[in-house]
Amino acid sequence: MATMRDIKRRKESVSSTGQITKAMKLVATVGDIMHPYMKGHASDKKAVIVITSNRGLAGGYNANVVKLITKDERFSPDNTVIYTIGRKGAATLGGLGYEIKEDYSEAINSPLFADAVEIGRDVLSAYEKGEFGEIYLAYTVFKNTVTHIPTLLKLLPMNIEAEDSIEDEKVSDIDRLTLMNYEPEAEEALKLIVPKYINSLVFGALVEAVASENGARMQAMDSATNNAEDMIADLTLRYNRARQGAITQELTEIIAGSAAVE
Repeated sequence: MATMRDIKRRKESVSSTGQITKAMKLVATVGDIMHPYMKGHASDKKAVIVITSNRGLAGGYNANVVKLITKDERFSPDNTVIYTIGRKGAATLGGLGYEIKEDYSEAINSPLFADAVEIGRDVLSAYEKGEFGEIYLAYTVFKNTVTHIPTLLKLLPMNIEAEDSIEDEKVSDIDRLTLMNYEPEAEEALKLIVPKYINSLVFGALVEAVASENGARMQAMDSATNNAEDMIADLTLRYNRARQGAITQELTEIIAGSAAVE
């Protein structure tokens, strides 16, 4: 069960991300922005940040994340590069022929925001150079200790639709006609805001993934323990039956031998 500190930290993270997305929505109202973060690149290649674990014994946790890529027709070894966080995902996808662009497996042991910043910086740098045209994030959302949801999230290019302010009764007629002035310009603002947004999403995904991994491993070990107990009970029953049969046979032979002597 989540503690008060965990809930408070999660609330602050969501609030921070919400402020960033609100700022991005305001920027998106400034007309047609030609920034690559919004329009993308001509490249057909895709990049996927894949978060799995460094260890096994977690049931289908790692396999479910890998399936997000291997079962999706948009991704193939020819048009997709992988940024892996977790050795299990790196080994599986690498074995299937996917290019492992970078591996940050150590980050999953104890996620820090600095790790998310490094990953975000590397991925965005390659994106800005036009090495690929889309960025996705594959990880596991932690709902509770029993439910963990494999999730594929598109990070870039972004498609933000501004709400129609005319339908907002709280906005006056004067405000509707007033043009908004931005400083810095929209393109420059996006260049500052989007990396923070990406870093926040990556860090949130790392935290969710760690919680999901621990929950999945706890479930797997609990199932294994129950299975072991069932097997022990079955083997004990078989042993007792075999032992009882052996004793009965010995008694029968003794009685038969005694009767023959008489």
